Amino acid sequence: MKKTEVLVIDDERDTCELLEMALARQGMQVTTCTTAADALEKIASRDFDVVLSDLSMPDMSGLEVCERVIALRPDVPVVLITGHGSLETAMGAIRAGAYDFVTKPIESKTLGVVVSRAVQHRRLREQIKMLRAAQEANQTIIVGGSPAMRKVADLIERVGDSDASVLIHGETGTGKELVARAVHNKSKRREGPFVAINCAAVPHSLLESELFGHARGAFTDAKATRVGLFQQANGGTLFLDEIGELPIDVQPKLLRALQERKVRPVGDNREIPYDARIVAATNRDLENEVREKRFREDLYYRINVVKLEVPPLRTRGSDTLHLAHHFLKQFAERSGKPTLELSERAAERLMAYEWPGNVRELENCIEHAVALARFDQVTVEDLPEKLRGYLAGSFVATANDPTEIVTMEELEKRYLLRVFKLVGNNKSRAAEVLGIDRRTMYRKLERYAALEGGEGAAASAPEAGEHPSQPPSAGAASSPPSSSVSSSDPAAVSATTEEPGEATDNNGASAVHPS
Repeated sequence: MKKTEVLVIDDERDTCELLEMALARQGMQVTTCTTAADALEKIASRDFDVVLSDLSMPDMSGLEVCERVIALRPDVPVVLITGHGSLETAMGAIRAGAYDFVTKPIESKTLGVVVSRAVQHRRLREQIKMLRAAQEANQTIIVGGSPAMRKVADLIERVGDSDASVLIHGETGTGKELVARAVHNKSKRREGPFVAINCAAVPHSLLESELFGHARGAFTDAKATRVGLFQQANGGTLFLDEIGELPIDVQPKLLRALQERKVRPVGDNREIPYDARIVAATNRDLENEVREKRFREDLYYRINVVKLEVPPLRTRGSDTLHLAHHFLKQFAERSGKPTLELSERAAERLMAYEWPGNVRELENCIEHAVALARFDQVTVEDLPEKLRGYLAGSFVATANDPTEIVTMEELEKRYLLRVFKLVGNNKSRAAEVLGIDRRTMYRKLERYAALEGGEGAAASAPEAGEHPSQPPSAGAASSPPSSSVSSSDPAAVSATTEEPGEATDNNGASAVHPS
């Protein structure tokens, strides 16, 4: 076992030697210094378990030594030695940050107890810090191994040690704050605070005060000085969630704070420096917001040094099941059902669903299923109603259940709409992929829209490059049971149209026969 290392500081050589002998007899390794300057040099280069310092020394007082030690090594406890055990002395030691103090003459047994207690205190603090770090790492674990998420994880690793500003973009519920925490935990600021604010959740009138702080009397009810979030995040990361909702009149003040690395509290004349990394997130297209004059271009480039795109759940493939099992384990343990598993048919429903609410919706769905589960498996009946009755955006090419078999016309419809959706509702591209005439594509989309009675038809706005009078698309069509040949890659969809076993209608459209 490693010996306890103690640094003794006293301007009297005899005192240093006596303390060294007393502590060495108790199995401790002792280093002595007769000047504060020499001691501080040693502290800067070595990690001691405890520092013992005399209070009255000619070159520097023990209180100042204590403050310097805490600045250099915040985790190292300092014990002060004084010849005057007054209340005033004790208060001064505590204010300086000392762990404890002892009075002369020092008894060997008492000294050993004080030093041992200081060492235990330090080790306990280190254990708490390690537990917190492990807990944060567990909370910020990114589940999934899809190519899109591997790309996100790779970018987090690469940008971690940098202090560059990061902009995280993704749909609502994709886990943008989780990604922000992962960036923080991979950075050199991981020991510092992670301070988050949702710009959309704070009233407009209070947002500036929240970010920058305010002086006492700055406005009605400002009865005390308040430190802003920029300063609270010193040494760590400030996460500006939903930055796209930031009021236009607050944006110049935020820009100045980012440029100057200083903030001016509301009602104060001082500019206070801060030291925090900025990570922002939004579900809006900020480039479009800039074009529409709703977001400042200079602020956009200031926060968008590195951009992280968080993919929606519907594009992450088998990550859906990985996440489902992760949430299932979490909620099952919390509910006292640790043996709960996901049935095969329930898993199929989860994979078929489009998840418009992304990971947050999946988490809610699994919590719902765990609450209703009566046996050792989560079944389809335990899932929310919208999943039980959902028709997937893909189609069934091989059916194991007679209830899943559909007509050729319905199969063709679902396939066409699936391709249309995968190419971003671009009618020309969809017609090209399917190998049919563009006018045929329009007629089919019109017919599907008429059959649906207008529901599920695409928005009436034309796609890029089309005349407004052209027929409406069916991009938001009612989502049609899952398929082994459904794909999120338009090229893969195109390839499926050339497989044997296809049937071609009079208009040239292709449809896959059920096997």
